[in-house]
Amino acid sequence: MSIEFTKYQGLGNDFVLIDNRAQAEPVLTPERSIQLCDRHFGIGADGIIFLLPSTGDTDYTMRIYNSDGSEPEMCGNGIRCLARFIADLEGQANATYRIHTLAGVMKPQLTANGLVTVDMGQPRLLAKQIPTTLAQPEFKVINQPLEVAGEIWSVTCVSMGNPHCITFVEDLAAIPLSSLGPQFEHHPAFPQRINTEFIQVVRPDYLKMRVWERGAGATLACGTGACAALVAAVLSDRAQPRATVELPGGPLEIEWAGYDQPVLMTGPAERVFRGKIDSAR
Repeated sequence: MSIEFTKYQGLGNDFVLIDNRAQAEPVLTPERSIQLCDRHFGIGADGIIFLLPSTGDTDYTMRIYNSDGSEPEMCGNGIRCLARFIADLEGQANATYRIHTLAGVMKPQLTANGLVTVDMGQPRLLAKQIPTTLAQPEFKVINQPLEVAGEIWSVTCVSMGNPHCITFVEDLAAIPLSSLGPQFEHHPAFPQRINTEFIQVVRPDYLKMRVWERGAGATLACGTGACAALVAAVLSDRAQPRATVELPGGPLEIEWAGYDQPVLMTGPAERVFRGKIDSAR
């Protein structure tokens, strides 16, 4: 059986999007998704995103498999791509959707300038919500020491529905991401593994970021990571409530007005090409 797909990218974070509205479970297995994400023997992507029928009072449901076959709770760049995919399917130019995800309900809005703004919900800051053992379950993890690769790092942990560990550095380019990233991801302090963001504060309204994503490795952009980075920077008095977060793939505009307020993320999502694949090989 052949399945139609469309590939989208948001700041170079690329995904295969599949219209899965005819059934409630993904039409591909995690194993097949791994094959399709392979950049030499497949389509090439950071993940496969499935547009599923609505859940509860939402418009649609989002599921995603990472390039390693694992299933994350959410993906910031991915949900912008999903919103653009829905709009293309429906023939909409400007629209707002309520999307059910494993991290809760997300609300992407397509804007007239071609960007997508997503209400990402409130950040979760307690250790038990990350989860991490770096603090007692009911305490926040802000500027806590963590030993990785024989060095002590000061880290702040934030969940945007998926877990993030943020550390601030003086020289972003000097970070050996490919060797450090896996050690953070699989550190025993993070029982469900972790996404790791290395942040250089250029100005209070401008941050530069590199990311190692749980289940995907080094990527050009991570939307939830950019949101978590701004939250961590605000919590540690390093940034203003609204800032540009510059990733290797380009900039995202992130805004967080403080406790009990949602994080707003604005950035692009673009269609790359369409095609057909076999559901099994």
